[in-house]
Order: sequence, then structure tokens, then C-alpha cells
Amino acid sequence: MAAVEQVNEFYKTGANAETDKAREEKILYNEQATDSNASDSAEGFTWSEEEEKAVRRKLDKVIVPLTTFLYLLCFLDRANVGNARIQGMAKDLNLVGVRFNWVTSIFYIIYIFVEVPSNILLKIIGPKFYLPLLVCGFGLVSMCSAFVHSFEGLLTARAFLGIFEGGVMPGIAFFITCFYKREELLLRVGIYVSAASLAGAFGGLLATVLARIPPWGTSTMIIHTWRNIFFFEGLITIIVGLGAPFFMPKSPQECWFLNERERRIAVERLVMKNGADENERVQPHHVTRSFLNINNYICALGFFLINITVQGISLFLPTILSDLGWTATKAQLYSVPPYVCACIVAIAVAFFSDKVNRRGIFLAAFTLLGITGFAILRWASNPNIRYMGVFFITLGAFPGGPGFLSWAMNNAAGPAIRAVSGAYVVTLGTAGGVLATWTYVAKDAPKYHTGHTINLAGQVGVLFLSLAGIAYCKWENRQRDLGKRDHRLNGLNEAQIRDLGYRHPDFRYIT
Repeated sequence: MAAVEQVNEFYKTGANAETDKAREEKILYNEQATDSNASDSAEGFTWSEEEEKAVRRKLDKVIVPLTTFLYLLCFLDRANVGNARIQGMAKDLNLVGVRFNWVTSIFYIIYIFVEVPSNILLKIIGPKFYLPLLVCGFGLVSMCSAFVHSFEGLLTARAFLGIFEGGVMPGIAFFITCFYKREELLLRVGIYVSAASLAGAFGGLLATVLARIPPWGTSTMIIHTWRNIFFFEGLITIIVGLGAPFFMPKSPQECWFLNERERRIAVERLVMKNGADENERVQPHHVTRSFLNINNYICALGFFLINITVQGISLFLPTILSDLGWTATKAQLYSVPPYVCACIVAIAVAFFSDKVNRRGIFLAAFTLLGITGFAILRWASNPNIRYMGVFFITLGAFPGGPGFLSWAMNNAAGPAIRAVSGAYVVTLGTAGGVLATWTYVAKDAPKYHTGHTINLAGQVGVLFLSLAGIAYCKWENRQRDLGKRDHRLNGLNEAQIRDLGYRHPDFRYIT
């Protein structure tokens, strides 16, 4: 029975939950078995808080920069079509009417159907080789996009890009959760997802430079301006993808940059917190439980609405700025500052959110900036004032992606459930990217009233969803405090109790 009691306690987050007398006795039992300055496994292995911090710092030096750079390349190769559009691609490929909208839309349609199966494959194959394979794949597709001659060719290239990129974001998110505790998660996810805003900033600068490379190639295939953007960005991605397996660890117990004791600490600290085997295989009941988690739907819908803005701005910001009357070069360069500011703010929000172990309140608060920004774009006419509105939008919207994704994965234990949950939350959220590709159409230029109105409504929706998520998590935690979920333990053995994940009566949702 002591072992079962230990398993139960693994799920206890201890936030501000009130406990009944039996639960207090169980906590007392565990406290007596645990030294106040060390963490213990079932085998008596101990380590100090300083040692754990040292391990975490070493993880941060490898895992965070690597995942951030890989996702930066992913988003760069996704959004460069917007930069290429105003550098002559629209004219060369005759992208009239809604053709450009179809080019961007097909990517997200394919992307949606890839994410969940891709994360299941990731669990089977392992991230060390699977994620770099995806990186090389979308790099190759991006490079080949430099050689397309028609709307149909570009449409096909973007469809293949969706196949490879579909598994990257949920795959990296799951990869990060294999190395960090729940309360450490948002900052790391926030940093890597901030690569989206870095890609926006870097993409504008890089596109400006690459478009100025003199024409080169053969007489039948001249590479110039927008073609240079696709070719060289794709080539860089392939090179990085080929080198990534040499730096990416398979799991905490196989980190090449940790010594034997540090690897043991990296593994045990997660087992102590989660109470589940990080190497467990995805079973049908894990998929079912992922789809029954109400918190996932709140986060997925919030991610959907956030993505309408994030993906739409990433694809159409160069066009929106160009339609303010600015030259292509000026529009590319002026797209940089809003992204830089958004990156800094997104990381800061993630840091403080992890510090206080709260998610929803930050999502709700920063949505107010997004609402303000779209109100400015919708009704203001002065170009400089409208450009200020872009800053409000990026500052308010870009922290939302990592916020909702981390919130979902924080509240989706154990590892197999977390893998499926991360993938399908991103899948449902990515549907917002499909809608985003149709929010800004050529006939609405240069004011784009329809697109700004849709995004304004979406940001209002995010505000209410954030508040609803906080209310639901607090309510569910209260039900567990009152013992109304204790019946789930009836008749279960130790292994089955470990496998309950977020449904365990002692698991507490992060609000």
C-alpha cells in the first residue's frame, strides 16, 4: 500500500489545494520519507537542489537553443512566401485574385492532417533522427520552390511543405516536455515558439539581402530576387537538419553533455514529479483520454483564434505594410521591429508565468493589447498610427501561442497522453492558420477591413476563453479537493494508477 500511496502523491501539485485528513496523513508519510534538502527515488537515490539546478542549466544550454533554432527555420520557410510575394513572385507566377490565398491555405490544410500521426511516429522512432528528418524535408521543399514556374507548381510545393512541417511544432513541444517539469515548461516552450517572431524579424532582413543577389543560374532557369529567397533559405535549413542529430539527445538518460550522475538526476526528477514512465508507448486509451480532456479544447480553441492573428500577420504583414504606400524594401525592413519587440515580450511573459505557475491570467491580459491593435488598424487612417497598431498586435498575440500550448501540456499527464494532446491541440489550433489565409484578400486592399474585423473578434474570443479556462481549472481542482474524483482509484493496481495521468484524483490543474 505504501507504493500505491507514493504513486498517488506523484500527481499532487500542491498549489493552493485544500486537503482532507486522509490526504494530509499521506503527505505526512511522504515527508517523513523525504529529506527536506534532497529528493528521493524509490531506490533511495538522493540529490541536492543545487545539483538539480546545475542539471537544468546544462539542459537549457543545449535543448533550448537547438529547438529554438529548428523552429526558427521551420517558421522562416513557412512565412517566406509572404516576403517573396512582394519581391515579384505574384507577378511572375500570375497570382491574381485569390490565388495567393490558395497557395497559403493548402499548406495549413495538409498541415492539420499530419500533426497527430507525426507525433505518434515521433514516439516510435524517437526525436533524435525524426525531427532532423522533418527539417531536411521542409528545407528541400523550400529550396525546390525556387524553381517553380506556375501557380500550380507553387501550390504543389506548399502542399509538400505542409507534410514535413506539420510534425515540427508538436514534435518539438513534446521533445521539450521529456526534459522539464511542469512548472519549468512554459518558459522553454515560450522561447522556442518565440522563434516565430524571430523568423518574422529575421525573415524581413534576410529577404531584403537575398533579393539583391544578382541573377544567376542557367539560361533556362535564372535564379533571381524572390527565387533567391526560397533557394538559399532552403539550403541553410538542409545543412542545419543534417547536423542536428549530432547535437540532439534521445532522452534525459542519454544526454551526451551530462555525466552519469547528472543523467540519473535528470531522469529521476521527472519520475518523481510525473509518476509515469517517460518511455511508455501510446495506446488507444491514451488517445481517448486526450480527446476527453476539456482543458485541451479550451486551449485548442484559444490557439485556433490566436493562430488567425499570428499566421495571418506572418503571411500578410509585408503586403499590409506595402499597401500603406511603402516600397517593397521599406515594407520588408519595417516588418522587423514589431517582431523583435514581440519576441522579447513573449519570452518575458513565459518567464513570469512560470515563476507564478499561472497561465490564463497572462493570456487574458495580453489579449487586450491585440484588441487595441486591431481596433487601430480597423478604424485609423494615418499610416504611422496604423503601423503603431501593428506593434500592439504582435505584442498581444505572439505570447498566446506558447501560452495555450504550454497550458494544455501542463494539464495533460502522463507522457503518452501529453504527446497526443500536444499534437491535436496544435492540429485544431492550426485550423486557425487556414482561416488566416483568407482574412486578407486582394479586393479588400489597402484597408483590409474584413481581415481586421475578423482578427478583432478573434482576440475578444481569446479573452473570454482564457477566463473560462481559469474558471474550469479552479472548479475541477475544487471537485478533487472535495474527494469527488476519488472513485477513479477503485479496483486499480499500482500500474493502472500510474497510468491515470491527469484523471488521477490528486492531479491538480494549473490555472
